[in-house]
Amino acid sequence: MNIGEIARRAGVSRSTVSYALSGKRTVSPETRRRIQAVIEELDYRPNAAARALKEGRTRTLGLVIPPASLRLTDMQLHFVASVVEAAARADFDVLLSPSGGDHDRSFERVVSGRRVDGVVLMEIRLEDERVSRLERTGLPFVTIGHTAHPDGTWWVDLDFTTLVARCVHHLADLGHRYVALINRSAELVAGGYGPAQRALTGFTEAAVERGLAWVDLCCGDDPASGESCVEQLREHHPAATAIVTINEAALPGIQRGLDRARLRVPRDLSIAGVVAPHRAEDFRPPLTAADVPTEMGAYAVSLLLERMAAPTSPSRHLLLTPPISLRSSTGPAPAR
Repeated sequence: MNIGEIARRAGVSRSTVSYALSGKRTVSPETRRRIQAVIEELDYRPNAAARALKEGRTRTLGLVIPPASLRLTDMQLHFVASVVEAAARADFDVLLSPSGGDHDRSFERVVSGRRVDGVVLMEIRLEDERVSRLERTGLPFVTIGHTAHPDGTWWVDLDFTTLVARCVHHLADLGHRYVALINRSAELVAGGYGPAQRALTGFTEAAVERGLAWVDLCCGDDPASGESCVEQLREHHPAATAIVTINEAALPGIQRGLDRARLRVPRDLSIAGVVAPHRAEDFRPPLTAADVPTEMGAYAVSLLLERMAAPTSPSRHLLLTPPISLRSSTGPAPAR
C-alpha cells in the first residue's frame, strides 16, 4: 500500500496525503480525517525513509567495528550484541561499519553521509583519528574505550589500569614474586590500543610497587598464540609462578599450553585476568578475574541517546571497575 492508493481512496491528491503525513502544510480538518480513516482502514505504515524525512532523523545508529578481516573476540561480539539490543529497545536500527585499512571509506560514508543519527565507536586507541574526525563533523557519538585526551568526549570504558593492578596485588598477597603479563598482540600494543597500553601500565606499576620480578609478553588474539606464549614463558622465564592476562581469545591456547607442560593450576602456576564472565567460567579451573560487564554496549547506547537528546550538555563518561571474582585459578606461590 502506498500514498497513491491512499490518495485515490480518499479522493485527494498525492501531495495532499503527503502534507497530511508530514505536517509541512495545512490540510483542512475534514480532509485530514478522511485521509486518516483510509490509513486506518488499510493499516498503512510509512516506510523508514518516509518517516526519516518527516522526523528529520534516520532512527538508525552507527556502530563502528574493527575491520572485517579481523575476527571479533567474544568480548567484542558481546559489545555488538549489547548495542543492537539496547538500540532495538529504543526503536533504533543499527548500521555496522568496519573501519581501518581498506574500510576507511565505509567509515567516512557513515560520518559524512548523515546515514545515522549517532555513532558508537569501538576499539579506541590512545591517539585515534576517528574520534577527531567525528568531533569535526558534529555528529553525536560515544566511544567504548577512551583516548589519551578524553575531556569533552562521551565514553564508557573499563579501568584496565586499576583492574590489572588489583590482579597483581592479589597474586603478591598470595606470595608470588615473579609475575607475567600476557597482553594483546604486538601490533595493538605498538599502535597505542587503549586496553593493552593501560593494562601494561597497571601491571608494571603494581609489580614495581610490590617489588616483584616481572615480564610482559605480547600475544595474538587466537588460541595458537596463547599456547606459544606459554611455551615462551616456560622456556625463557621458568621462575614465573603467576600470569595476569587481558587476552581472552588466547585463553584456550593458554589452557592447552599449561596442560602440555603438565602445570597444575593453581598448585604450580596461578593465573588471573580481565575477561568476560563465561570465558572465566570455562577455564579449568575457573579463572579468578575481573568480569567484563557484557552490558557495556547498552551503557554506550544510553549515553548516546542522552547526548542526541541534549547536544549541548556537558560531556559524560562511565569508567567501570568491576570487582575481582575469586575463583579457583589462584593460590599460594609454590615453594622453590
